[in-house]
Amino acid sequence: MKVTAGALNFDYDSGALRRICLGEVEIIRGVAYLVRDKDWGTLVPQIYDERIEDKRISYSATYESNSARLVVGVVIDFAEGLNFTADARATGDFETNRAGFTVLHPISGVAGAPVTIEHCDGSIRAAHFPKLIAPWQPFQDLRALTHHAGGWQISCRMEGDAFEMEDQRQWGDASYKTYVRPLALPWPYVVADGAAFSQAVRLTWQAAGSVETALPEPQISGVFPQTALVITAQEALLAATRPADLDVVKPQRLLCHFDATLHGLAELQAFAALQAVYHAEFDLELIARCDGDLDLEFASHAKDLEISGLRVASIMVCPSVDRQSTPPGSAWPPCPALADVYKAARLAFPDVILGGGMVSFFPELNRKSPPVALLDFVSHGLCPIVHDASDTGVMQTLEAVPHITATARSIIGAKQYRLGPSTIAMRQNPYGSRTIPNPEQARVCMSDDDPRHRELFGAAHTVGLAAALVGSGVEIWTPAGLYGPRGVMDWDGQVYPLAELLAVLAERAGQQVRAEIVPERRASLHFEGCTMQADLAEHRWSQELGAK
Repeated sequence: MKVTAGALNFDYDSGALRRICLGEVEIIRGVAYLVRDKDWGTLVPQIYDERIEDKRISYSATYESNSARLVVGVVIDFAEGLNFTADARATGDFETNRAGFTVLHPISGVAGAPVTIEHCDGSIRAAHFPKLIAPWQPFQDLRALTHHAGGWQISCRMEGDAFEMEDQRQWGDASYKTYVRPLALPWPYVVADGAAFSQAVRLTWQAAGSVETALPEPQISGVFPQTALVITAQEALLAATRPADLDVVKPQRLLCHFDATLHGLAELQAFAALQAVYHAEFDLELIARCDGDLDLEFASHAKDLEISGLRVASIMVCPSVDRQSTPPGSAWPPCPALADVYKAARLAFPDVILGGGMVSFFPELNRKSPPVALLDFVSHGLCPIVHDASDTGVMQTLEAVPHITATARSIIGAKQYRLGPSTIAMRQNPYGSRTIPNPEQARVCMSDDDPRHRELFGAAHTVGLAAALVGSGVEIWTPAGLYGPRGVMDWDGQVYPLAELLAVLAERAGQQVRAEIVPERRASLHFEGCTMQADLAEHRWSQELGAK
């Protein structure tokens, strides 16, 4: 719902504010009252008593966690400035990782730009929003942030607790997120039965003169990467009996998922069976145990690989423990030094291209960078539904991709850069004990099954991802699996719209390409003799042959 009051306009959506603008200038990307469970899943509130008036919106919201509830009364007043207030009370002992306001600052024209910070003790200092993605919180102990956009000076004051900011670009969100309750405090925590607390976010603005701003980088041309599909041993066994399934895309490479905490020789033999009937480069994604003698462990993997008959073009090694994220303020779990891990892997696989990085996502790579000198390539994945599973939120993540790849390049230098599995749905949750079930096929954060992947939406988003990667130097990307909710077809061989798109893109590996992106609106890829376009708002894509 679009709300307008003079120059101020914003979208009101299920209790949250999006695209807060003055005229056409976006000043704040969003303000929302969010409650997270112990796995960092976002609880969906029951909203009632909603009243929408000329200069005021009010509602009540109930969040349920196990047998307890958090009841929140909200008022959004925009008669003068914009004031978003919330009064909460627990019924029962309410367990949560976070309950309170989240404020999102946009990144376009803001990344690298000046900001004035007021801390909780009233002290004020000048700073800049990070240009490259900050692995840890860039700003802490926050009371207010003041920045400039489009000739306006915007002040955002946050009350009720100490706030801090994280550089949300690293999860793919096109925003800097300021949130309540510092991560250095224990979580999950309990809001005791009957306990009450209040918070507020207050926005004010005034006209300002010309101020230094950070301009977005221009789009550049590049070489389109090779396409890989990630497969499991179960999928490999089926594909070995139906190799024509792979011909739907004809990927240059297959990324074989191997978890040494669960898998062994039988799984390697399954991949070898597929290799016997399908020609492609086979890469091994080896999640290593790393819980004992490293030389013995990797020697055992090498022996099993030899017995299986699987011939791998490369091996990407990631310690099992590094699949889980280590948030700020948390103790790092026991793990051998990465240098020792990769030295042992190199000793066991002396003639194989060796990679490292993370089988999860960019934040984990950014917070625990590998010893690049010991590796031939570095990889990480992407997932656009960590924090916001709305259609708009998923498409907005494309704006953050060039920021991620630029920061990754600053970490890995000139080494080969690969993008691991990057699908709308999440295959494994680094931020909790499980991915979130989605039996209703809704828009659910951190779910391992998102229906949009199998619809035209998924194909349009993938065009946008491909366009956002142009100029990054990524040499191999993995935009899907083979079967199932994150694949290019279901287990019976019913093909998804994504398959046709990936077949076109796989055919153009190694070709020069030029990309154009208008955030949230459209993306295009221009090859010699072919142009591919995606309407990011209407969730569709098209191909025009003969275009240059």
